[in-house]
Amino acid sequence: MLAGGVALANIVGRASAQSADAGSLQLEARIPLGDVRGRIDHMAVDLKRQRLFVAELGNDTVGVVDLQNRKLIHRIAGLKEPQGVGYEPSSDTLYVANARDGSVQLFEGSDYKTTGRIELGSDADNIRVDATTHRVVIGYGSGALAVIDPSTRNKDEDISLKAHPEGFQIDPDTRQIFVNVPDAHGIAVVDRVTQKQVGNWPAANRGANFPMALDQVRRQVLVIFRSPAELGVFSMTDGKPTATTETCGDSDDLFIDARRAHVYVSCGAGFLDVLDAKDPTYRRIARIPTVSGARTSLFVPEMDRLFVAVRASYREPAAIWIFRPMP
Repeated sequence: MLAGGVALANIVGRASAQSADAGSLQLEARIPLGDVRGRIDHMAVDLKRQRLFVAELGNDTVGVVDLQNRKLIHRIAGLKEPQGVGYEPSSDTLYVANARDGSVQLFEGSDYKTTGRIELGSDADNIRVDATTHRVVIGYGSGALAVIDPSTRNKDEDISLKAHPEGFQIDPDTRQIFVNVPDAHGIAVVDRVTQKQVGNWPAANRGANFPMALDQVRRQVLVIFRSPAELGVFSMTDGKPTATTETCGDSDDLFIDARRAHVYVSCGAGFLDVLDAKDPTYRRIARIPTVSGARTSLFVPEMDRLFVAVRASYREPAAIWIFRPMP
């Protein structure tokens, strides 16, 4: 547990209700993260305990936030630039991917004691938990996806790619994996059964494709490019481009709110973009100011909340900002 003074300093500073552009998102609360320096990367959630895990890459730590009481309750230290975090509920295990040494460290979900370590070699990055097969998939190295069996806590598969994988998503219906590979200038399509890349969608005149989301209703793959800053929409069936629209800059996360048919884009340029997925052109309906560098986020449909990671600056302390979708 945190020392009393630190815990007191991390009590939630509730934000006064303020309406966003077009009433699409309302800033509901800010949860201070305490003395956290540098870049904050991705997040994951333990729904049963209502705890948010925050990869504090620049601080070599992972913060654990109690969402019910809205306060920081624990910090896992001694990490090596944690980039990706993933919570696997069947084994009650938190996975943390470290960029600096390529390791994946495992922690118990109840008390965060160390339970294992998997050496991937280099640049362990994004983590996805495949709820259908109960596998944990982790991007790493110069081009690979590692598939971890939570029951044995060992790597039992390696899927080769042409370059380092950034954002990727697993389609539960077709068992395909769609992977952003910006250094290979495109999107890779992987057959989960054969464990091989079976397709490549080139990204002509665009680059730095990092965030990705799947629209299961419309059977589309949504990708944000940073150069230029825009959303690209592709048919999940054949990779055919179906829409393009400008977005805020330096995005690192992208989510679909299926209930409202909205798309949320978090950007390091200091904005959240809200797009209308019902519109075939993905028209932007809101651009909401945040803080420069706040480019990672997590939308949790079960809680109907969007969490945005705000790194410390001369104006703002490190914090998690909670947005409530409207209406």
